[in-house]
Amino acid sequence: MNRISDRHVEPHIKESSYIRDVVFGFGDGVNTSLGIVAGIGGATIGVDIVILAAIIGMFTGAKAMAVQNYLAVKSQKEILESEIEREEYEIENKPEDERKEIEQIYKAKGFEGDELKLVVDRITSDKKIWLKTMLTEELGLNLEIIGNPIKGAIVMFVSFLIGGVLPILPYFIVKIGFINNFVALMIAISISLASSFIIGAIKGRLAKKSWIKGGLEMSLLGTGIALLGYGIGSEMNNLGVVNFE
Repeated sequence: MNRISDRHVEPHIKESSYIRDVVFGFGDGVNTSLGIVAGIGGATIGVDIVILAAIIGMFTGAKAMAVQNYLAVKSQKEILESEIEREEYEIENKPEDERKEIEQIYKAKGFEGDELKLVVDRITSDKKIWLKTMLTEELGLNLEIIGNPIKGAIVMFVSFLIGGVLPILPYFIVKIGFINNFVALMIAISISLASSFIIGAIKGRLAKKSWIKGGLEMSLLGTGIALLGYGIGSEMNNLGVVNFE
């Protein structure tokens, strides 16, 4: 039983924990930067200000996401650790009660008679297996699904920066003089749509849902942010609230 669990459940959980951070970090980075460049671009502000504002927003957002992810993972891990300590205490001090719980769990799965006794004896003969069974079967917990708080924060930070820099890249081409701000915005939206679709598709596959639906959903949300930001920037420019021309 332990061998099966090690091969199938744990590697899958560890992997998906960090893939989750990559997906959300990258997706939020793309959409945050796109919203900024679209909003400021809509106000017809100089390219240097667009780049500066987007970079500041990118690093600020990356830091905020990393800190939030660290605190969330740390809190979840502390809760799970407290549950583990409680189960360890009960196994040591109330073994008969815990054994009965194991019996009830496997009786509900259809085991009975000698077969049930064999399974229960096997599990309770090894305290590590016993503890793991109580956590997964009784409480539905697995400490490794949460991952490492520091690693999770780093993955989130780096993923956000990688996603965030993509919509900014076309504006460096504007500085060279090859394209104007509007063309840069169209390129930024195209890049964001494509990357958001890929990330959404991956997210859909992780959730065991349609990757096409997941990709379209995330890419359309990203476009909506761009259009909203551009509309707000244009309106503020028209009203004379901001105008750096």
